[in-house]
Amino acid sequence: MSPTPMTDPVRHTIAMSAPPDDVNTVHALLVEVWADAPAVSTMDRVCFETALIELASNVISHAGDGSGIQCLLTVDVFDDHVEARLSDSGEPGDLQLTPRAMPDELSESGRGIPLIQALVNEVEYAREGSLNQWRISRNFRS
Repeated sequence: MSPTPMTDPVRHTIAMSAPPDDVNTVHALLVEVWADAPAVSTMDRVCFETALIELASNVISHAGDGSGIQCLLTVDVFDDHVEARLSDSGEPGDLQLTPRAMPDELSESGRGIPLIQALVNEVEYAREGSLNQWRISRNFRS
């Protein structure tokens, strides 16, 4: 017996230029994604959306050199998980994606990556040519 093929993912893609685009642009995209994927649970939506907004906010705030940043964001909803790929034209990231603990309550920064890691199953970063490439993925809870 052959395995049942997965259905094609629900895919949404947007090109952004920040400024003027910001996390509100990402929110608007996610409204469209969830409208086309009504079976995704509220918990999975909230966790993934929070992680993606945090990632986009960090990219927009920290990756640019002050002259703006170009991004391409793709969100795919599969039968068993949701995934986002974000490419940006910002400066190369100087970070390690090893599991991290949240900083203490008095720290003014350093919460972004640990928060994202807590909300999704996979976080990947690579520098490819002149682009930063991010991927996050959350498996659906049954």
